[in-house]
Amino acid sequence: MEFITNSPTETEAVGAALAQRLTPGTVIAYRGDLGAGKTAFTRGLAKGLGIDDIVTSPTYTIVNEYTSGRLPLFHFDMYRLGSEEELFDIGWEDYLERGGVCAVEWSENVWGALEQPIIVTISRLSENSRKIEIEGGDKIADFSI
Repeated sequence: MEFITNSPTETEAVGAALAQRLTPGTVIAYRGDLGAGKTAFTRGLAKGLGIDDIVTSPTYTIVNEYTSGRLPLFHFDMYRLGSEEELFDIGWEDYLERGGVCAVEWSENVWGALEQPIIVTISRLSENSRKIEIEGGDKIADFSI
C-alpha cells in the first residue's frame, strides 16, 4: 500500500489507521532517513491504539514504552546499536512476550532479528510531503484513511 501525506498530521492519520489492524506481538520495521517522519507515524500508531501519552523519539533511551492503550506500544530506536546481539542484550524477547506492538526505527541495524515485520518505508518528497509504503504480507489487509 502507498500513501502520500502533506503534513505531519496526515502522516499521523496513516499510522492511526494502521494501528486499528494491529495485533499483539506485531513488529513494525521502519525504513527512512533522519527526519522522514518515523516519529510522526509512531504518534499516529499511539493515537490509533488509544494511547494519550506524548510520543517522543527514543534516540537517547533506545526504547520508549507507552502502556495505556488497547495494546502497549514499544518504540525503539536502533541507531546506536551495532549488532543484532545488542538487541537481545536490551531484552528484545521480553518486549515481544509482553503482547504489544514493537515499532523499530533504524530497523536495518537489527534486521536479522526481526521476524515477519510490517515494513513501513517513509520517503521525503518535499518539506512537508511524504510517501509512505506499507508492506505486511498476510499481517494486514488493505486499509484506507
